[in-house]
Amino acid sequence: MDVLINAFVGLHIVGIAALLGGFLSQMKQMSAGAARMTPGMLHGALTMLVTGVALVGLNQADGGAVNNIKIGIKLALLIVILCLVYVKRDEEKVESAAFGAVGALTTVNIFIAVLWT
Repeated sequence: MDVLINAFVGLHIVGIAALLGGFLSQMKQMSAGAARMTPGMLHGALTMLVTGVALVGLNQADGGAVNNIKIGIKLALLIVILCLVYVKRDEEKVESAAFGAVGALTTVNIFIAVLWT
């Protein structure tokens, strides 16, 4: 079971990297107002959602304790991120506030995962 959980943690990190990498690669375009939501950002957010739900289920099946408040907050942030990316995915230029919100919420989500023990 540990190998399976670790594999899903790795896939979860790949999803985070795709989402945050898509954001960071367009920081310069964001300041010019020409940033856009890339398909990789959408796929990264979806990967985070699927693997996160799987991780909660696997940890509970393994008898581990799950902090439901932490998971609920992370899920709420991810749903906001996913909605922003999904709604703005076809636009040529996304306003800086929406694009910046995706990067900020992704970063907050990472810090919640790492620092909230």
